[in-house]
Amino acid sequence: MSVMLDNPDVDVVGVNESERQLFLMRSAVGPDNGQAGVKPAFGRTRLDRRSPRASAAVARVLALVFLMASLSTCGEAMPSEPLKLGLLTYISAGSHQNAQDRQRAFHLAVAHLNQAGGVFGRPVQAAVGDTALDPDTAVAEARRLIEDEGVHALVGPSTSANALPVAEGVAGPARVPLISPSATSPSLTDAEDDDFFFRAALSDLAQGPVLARIARQRGFDNVGLIYRNDLWGQGLARAFEGAWDGGVRSVASEPGQTGLADALRKTAAGGAQALVVILFQAEAITAVREALDHGVYDQFVLGDALKNTELIEAIGTDALAGTYGAGTAVPPDSRSSSAWMAAWLDAYGEPPRGSYVREVYDATIALALAAQAANGTDGAAIRDQLRSIGVAPGESVVAGPDGVAEALETLADGGEVIYQGASGTLDWNADGDLAQGHVGIWRFTADGQIEDLEAVPYRN
Repeated sequence: MSVMLDNPDVDVVGVNESERQLFLMRSAVGPDNGQAGVKPAFGRTRLDRRSPRASAAVARVLALVFLMASLSTCGEAMPSEPLKLGLLTYISAGSHQNAQDRQRAFHLAVAHLNQAGGVFGRPVQAAVGDTALDPDTAVAEARRLIEDEGVHALVGPSTSANALPVAEGVAGPARVPLISPSATSPSLTDAEDDDFFFRAALSDLAQGPVLARIARQRGFDNVGLIYRNDLWGQGLARAFEGAWDGGVRSVASEPGQTGLADALRKTAAGGAQALVVILFQAEAITAVREALDHGVYDQFVLGDALKNTELIEAIGTDALAGTYGAGTAVPPDSRSSSAWMAAWLDAYGEPPRGSYVREVYDATIALALAAQAANGTDGAAIRDQLRSIGVAPGESVVAGPDGVAEALETLADGGEVIYQGASGTLDWNADGDLAQGHVGIWRFTADGQIEDLEAVPYRN
């Protein structure tokens, strides 16, 4: 049955618009098994129906009766504003593949939420900010999204060097939940963020040992290491060195530094057989190209930031086919990941080529489900629900439009859910770090693609 909500003959006084619409919907459905038409609620009335004053009085009485009934039935009133989520990522700098696919993942998540009817029954709104891989810009964009755009929660930033100042200087003080999909520095565990910062990716305490394992399994016992001299590069380099039992000479590279031949020779001076590369995309292209051109290295082990095809496209398959790296991974035989991939292909027609793409989707969905569970947009209330939506007890739901719809419906009915993320289990500890997950081992193929080889389980 279709219901018209716009009734000019009923003047509902003293209630807000959502309460007015609720009253009008109830008055359009009779009490007799949902039959259309309004039956007298109090029997025959002696008021003159031709009197405008009488009509207004009846309308006000009906409004109050139905409003009180609806509030007592629903328990809590509908929040007064729609949920608005922000994405804070690099767009104008960094890997184009990563930037494009992470934005796509964010918008896909919002589309799935709205396809399911939205949060609180309203469409979720979205806004995007560009960090340009610069901490000061990241802070300014975070403030803009919160203060000017009015977002209630943020996905991002993508990098550890940007995430720390945003978590401590913006999100924490503003009491706005923040989930980074890819900021992995161990230093972020101790961020002073008033418990408003979470991560949808494992700390590099998990990745470092996997990088060391790759190097050992490739037959290397002496390596050079070049790392980005920022919060992420320093943390992953230390995690690798702590797990590596062979020889290593390490050199830091400043962000954006060019002319790396001398630094590369220093790492190779101890007889290194391969170079471990912990750099961002453009820097890695420079380092690998110069290592090859100057005859310093022809074997490489790659960190997680390089798990996309931009490096091999720039250098060539002759040099890099068969090169191994560590990075993101999904649990084996994940039903949620399969459902998400089907939805992604339906939306975009080809698989994502960037890294930490599923994590962006999961962070977005997690914030929305937490808001639905909290029945509001208050930042502290959303934060307090985050740790409950991915672990037992609850009804298990998966990523993708059907799973998201099921999760929202269950939460709206007062139930609990276990959201099985497209990237894995969202089990956050007291520091906002994932308590479990997987680190992937992958390699470049002869046709320039990425082949996932193994998902190494991790639990802290």
